[in-house]
Amino acid sequence: MLRNLYVATMEARSGKSAVVLGIMEMLSRRTGKVGFFRPVIRAGESPDNDISLILGRYKLGLDYEDLYAHTHEEARAMVVEGRYDVLLKGILSKYKELESRCDFVLCEGTDLTGVSSAFEFDFNALVANHLGCQVVAVVNGREKSADELVAAVHASRQAFTGEGCAVLAIMVNRVDPGEMDSLRETLRATEGGEFIYLLPEDPELARLTVGAISRALGGRCVHGQPEDLNRAVRDYKVAAMHLPNFLDHVEDGTLVITSGDRADVILGSLASVFSENYPNIAGLVLTGGLVPEPPVMRLIEGLRKAPIAVVTVETDTYTTAARVGSIHTAIAPNDERRIASALGLFESHVDTAELEERIALVRSTRVTPMMFEYELIERAKSDRQHIVLPEGGEERILRAAEILLKRGVVDITLLGDEEEIAKKIADLGLHLEGAGIVDPASSELHRDFARTYFELRKHKGISEAMAGDAMTDVSYFGTMMVHAGMVGGMVSGAVHTTQHTIRPSFEIIRLHPDYTIVSSVFFMCLDDRVLVYGDCAVNPDPSAEELADIAIGSAATAAMFAVEPRVAMLSYSTGESGKGADVDKVREATRIARERRPDLKIEGPIQYDAAVDTGVARTKLPESEVAGRATVFIFPDLNTGNNTYKAVQRSAGAVAVGPVLQGLEKPVNDLSRGCTVTDIVNTVAITAIQAQAVGSRS
Repeated sequence: MLRNLYVATMEARSGKSAVVLGIMEMLSRRTGKVGFFRPVIRAGESPDNDISLILGRYKLGLDYEDLYAHTHEEARAMVVEGRYDVLLKGILSKYKELESRCDFVLCEGTDLTGVSSAFEFDFNALVANHLGCQVVAVVNGREKSADELVAAVHASRQAFTGEGCAVLAIMVNRVDPGEMDSLRETLRATEGGEFIYLLPEDPELARLTVGAISRALGGRCVHGQPEDLNRAVRDYKVAAMHLPNFLDHVEDGTLVITSGDRADVILGSLASVFSENYPNIAGLVLTGGLVPEPPVMRLIEGLRKAPIAVVTVETDTYTTAARVGSIHTAIAPNDERRIASALGLFESHVDTAELEERIALVRSTRVTPMMFEYELIERAKSDRQHIVLPEGGEERILRAAEILLKRGVVDITLLGDEEEIAKKIADLGLHLEGAGIVDPASSELHRDFARTYFELRKHKGISEAMAGDAMTDVSYFGTMMVHAGMVGGMVSGAVHTTQHTIRPSFEIIRLHPDYTIVSSVFFMCLDDRVLVYGDCAVNPDPSAEELADIAIGSAATAAMFAVEPRVAMLSYSTGESGKGADVDKVREATRIARERRPDLKIEGPIQYDAAVDTGVARTKLPESEVAGRATVFIFPDLNTGNNTYKAVQRSAGAVAVGPVLQGLEKPVNDLSRGCTVTDIVNTVAITAIQAQAVGSRS
């Protein structure tokens, strides 16, 4: 079993960071405590991008200074002074300190942008050997023919093995998509014990963002939201001519570079966002340290619906344009779109199961929030489902949909006005080519859906006209798509109330025969385990029979997501000591649940401390199989459950995933109106897994 890997390259601009990200993602879903280490980083006012990326995404519980040994400047001084051994000893010492705190350490070599690439290669090979790492070699395939790439792979293999390195795998990155198949066949015939993986060039991943350009230029954002800085730049143009002439040169994704006193160009470029006759620019860079006059700035600040970042830099226009042309692309820590693109590319073209087996990873018994979320994504991808998102015009929904599509998690249909949604997607600079868009009001499905709904609800006094009106509502239309089997599930609630989201499912999809009530659970992801809380979102004061149903349903949901169900029926009293209507309800619910499911481990009534703390459990319920080890917690009412989950979420820093509805024939899930893009991605993945379960039993 390996405890480390060293990712290195022989050539600059190879896309090494994307490979590091993909391997780190793989490690983080399997290994309990993963570390990240760079022997040498570039000094400067800004922190190392890759260290910041890994720390920000994977929450390693380590400090920035723990993850590197020296700066380039320090290393260069030691080499010049003839203290090469001191440099290596310092790297080894810092690495060993980190290794002692981790189960696995992923190392990333230098970027080969220093004085001598040959020297840096020798240095990386030497460090890999000193740290006892096997090497993952990254070969730059950009603008290389198949013959050139075969030669590059051979040279990389020979170079590393010639230095005594054990090469685990070779990643040939940025390959021409048209050359992938023939190149793969050719490389299979070459000698070498390592695995070889090909990753195609992704134009979107290779493009700079407005934020990356701003950081490289030392810019300051004077207008726009943080997410506007993540727009991809397809081209950049200097606006030196008058506005009427310049507008003819603007293209979709253009970064406009102009002097900060050119109010005409600035306002004209921003106005293009609102015009159907002109493409959307990526952003504006104002040069010379100039910003528009106060009246113009007030006008710009009033353009709140213009999702365009305006950045000011100190350099003149010519210097700025020249520097933009030489900026290297990097995956910024906060750029979820490019992170999703990089991971989607890696996971689509690298056999991670094969790589894991080669590394011989041992799965950790700890389950961190990140590991749980990764498992959701992997399980959803394993049997790709189709999910409908009724709130197609909501920005968070669209951003989540892009991430889900880029990572190949699900197929997606958005509901709403097609023109408005398409414009919103363009305004946000998103790419959702794989998503379907359906307008319920004009859809050819509307009439059939209205007829079906009328037949389902006519006994409740619904007229055909009322049924037709109902099917113009996105929640009803989306639920009908689920009912008809056109999609596997529905996720809504980012802008709609819980009632608006789930009422149609009660009327159309209805209860599963094994359930008597629709309820919900939250997955509470703590530092080292996942707990299930129910019901914290739907039923205000369930009866004993309903509480038993919630317990059985929550146990089934827990098992569906690989949480072994040990059910605690919570109350203010443990065992037989307490009296009163509330504790009696829980006692009766426990009896009913045990009678219906004698195979389940259920304890109740039990207090929360006795359910989670082994010391308390030994005192209060020493013979219990659940006490001190509970994984599923059933609260007696909504007031207790909702407050408890929020208290644990805030005070313990737990990640709350949900609510997840249970009891319906087919999955419909509700979002909080304060949900984040990550919340939406997780909820869609959960819904897809529920849809897989429906498909497996049908």
